[in-house]
Amino acid sequence: MGTRLSSSTLYAHLWGTPELAAIFDEHAMLQSWLDILAALARAQSTLGIVPAESAAAITSAAKVDALDLDYVAEQTRVSSHSTLGLIRGLLRVLPEQVREHVYVGATVQDVSDTWFGVVMREVGAIVYRDLRAIEASLLELAQTHRDTVMAGRTHGQPGAPITFGFKVASWADEVRRHIERLREGRDRWLVGQLGGAVGALAFFGADGPELRARFCAEVGLADPGISWLTARDRIAEFGTVLAMAAGTLARIGTEVYELARPEIGELAEAAPPGAVSSITMPHKRNPEGSEHLDTLARLARSSSAVLVEGMVAGHERDGRSWKAEWIALPEVCQLTGTALRLARSLVDGLEVHPDAMARTVDRFGPGLGSERVLAGLSAKIGKHRAQQALHEVLRTDGADLAEGLVARGLATAEQVRGWGRASAIDAAAGMVDTVLERARAARAGEPEQWS
Repeated sequence: MGTRLSSSTLYAHLWGTPELAAIFDEHAMLQSWLDILAALARAQSTLGIVPAESAAAITSAAKVDALDLDYVAEQTRVSSHSTLGLIRGLLRVLPEQVREHVYVGATVQDVSDTWFGVVMREVGAIVYRDLRAIEASLLELAQTHRDTVMAGRTHGQPGAPITFGFKVASWADEVRRHIERLREGRDRWLVGQLGGAVGALAFFGADGPELRARFCAEVGLADPGISWLTARDRIAEFGTVLAMAAGTLARIGTEVYELARPEIGELAEAAPPGAVSSITMPHKRNPEGSEHLDTLARLARSSSAVLVEGMVAGHERDGRSWKAEWIALPEVCQLTGTALRLARSLVDGLEVHPDAMARTVDRFGPGLGSERVLAGLSAKIGKHRAQQALHEVLRTDGADLAEGLVARGLATAEQVRGWGRASAIDAAAGMVDTVLERARAARAGEPEQWS
């Protein structure tokens, strides 16, 4: 068992996914770092900095399974250097004539920052895929319930009628904006790093910029054009977009959590076979997934805040920023990825109860129609006088709305009934159509994969 719940045999599924573990576990991370070292050697060989034979030998030997990781760990501690232990481990499996051609002119941050570019590429593809899947399910749900009337709520209280499709369309529209953020930010984020000591590439002389371009191409990332050793905005922005996406999923989860309360009963999570909500209260059906989405989003926000803090870095290198990112970036990625997996299951299995929605509308019917009555009365006596009159009738007098207005001589009973019967959901249903049309057009014009 790991020392953290996120690596626990029992609880790891709550904080990560196997797909993300294939990116972030130590074996995967070290292999990625070795791949980056091999790519550097290949790029250097094209400029004659190292022999082509050495680059080929490094590429062949740079396999984490070939290294003695106990020795790598020991040398990391002995040297007090972040990557020297890995380098020494790689040197041990290379022919002597090749060893001096490993890691030439590069620094630990060149390796780790380039790894961040690879991480953002791989995680971004997962997030993009899952957000589009969630959007597709939400669009279908919004279409199905375009006209399903329910109580709209403000401050947790029944306010005025909406449709469930309108609520879901709001979720879908927010998810769409995250998809667009991912597409718009991709070219900005996915860059490599080769800066050397202070970012000036002095070790390589005039070949420095061209080497960086070739190195980035070998890794499959873009050339940043300038070293970004202390410019941490890319990492901060990517992490923030992920935390925002997790926040949207938590908003959806919070609404399901609230509307699944038995006294409301308008929504319910699918009940997985064998799931147990309470070992002491067998009658309960807890919205565990919805609740956990909020937990994941809170932690994602805290990790993304560390990444934003890292933007305040000093001079041309500052370990305080990027070493904190070694913890915070994988965390926000894994938390958001887990939230996406959970949200896909939640939305796809969501139980909608239109009958319970209708009962709520019937129960609060006169009050839910007060906005339409206010609109009708405003046209007759003015908005502010009408608002004061309705407040006095409903809150001060506690009277029936129609009777109170009639008693005050402000309207006839027939007028009040007519105002109350006027449709309050036409615009809401129309906005569902707008979201559906806009999202479908966007989806038709964008790639299915984040590329």
